Amino acid sequence: MPQKMTWLLIAVAIAGFAMAEIISKRYRDTVHATSNDTKLELLMSLSLLVFTQPLIVLVTDALCQRFAPHLRNAWSTLPWWAMVAILLVGDDMMQYWWHRISHSALLWPLHRAHHSASYMSIRITYRNNFFYYLMMPGLWVGAVTLYLGFGTVYAAYVVVKLAVILGAHCAWAWDAPLYRIRALHPLMWIVERTISTPATHRAHHAITNVDGIGHYKGNFGNLLFFWDVLFGTAHITRQYPAEVGLRDDQLFGAERWNHQMFYPLCQSSREYSALKFGGQIYSDESAVEMSLDGAADSTR
Repeated sequence: MPQKMTWLLIAVAIAGFAMAEIISKRYRDTVHATSNDTKLELLMSLSLLVFTQPLIVLVTDALCQRFAPHLRNAWSTLPWWAMVAILLVGDDMMQYWWHRISHSALLWPLHRAHHSASYMSIRITYRNNFFYYLMMPGLWVGAVTLYLGFGTVYAAYVVVKLAVILGAHCAWAWDAPLYRIRALHPLMWIVERTISTPATHRAHHAITNVDGIGHYKGNFGNLLFFWDVLFGTAHITRQYPAEVGLRDDQLFGAERWNHQMFYPLCQSSREYSALKFGGQIYSDESAVEMSLDGAADSTR
């Protein structure tokens, strides 16, 4: 796929979902972003596009040329379906596991920025910590496949993956009207177990799990939701959580954009924060306990 065509299709995908958010009025009604949010989302998207991805490709190319010069374009004769299979495992499945371990205490500070948004929108697609993407194994594997000669197939794969991810984050839930059509229920049963959808991904962004809809400890898939099905982290309800975001931000105020983007180089000054050494991670269970304590105090 020519580079110009790749960028054109990416632009069409972004513009299409942006228009869907605007026309459906979901952006107006649900996206209440602050300047702090905008700085984080804009700077992270630009840094990924302008710095991180080009750097990973250049470094990988240099290393491969140094240690394996004979492998340049060595796999370019593989059939397209074989290349896609390799990308799905080497990039998408690897991203599933990277995403999953990023919800551990050690790596959570590098990923919490993505969950700190109190709204769903395509604008949060690349809202993350700077080092989250720099360390993402799938991006490095993807750069290796480019060296091996996957160029055209990789470009098409990126377009498809981006379209699915944008759709999963879109303020307008494209799957909602399809769930209401009874004749489509069998098809949607397959779709929601194959790719990430707004319903399954919103559950991952939910502020709580106690309603039975939220599932922020699962639904980690990016392009393929199938990885969640395969590895036992899937939660499918065809419902949408009432709130998304982080409980600790509700309780103690939003973290500054630079702390979210550049931790551990920049650390939070907030009293309760995961973005500083020795900080705490708050869950909805913690918030419930605090609310009960507060209610008890008020009756004394």
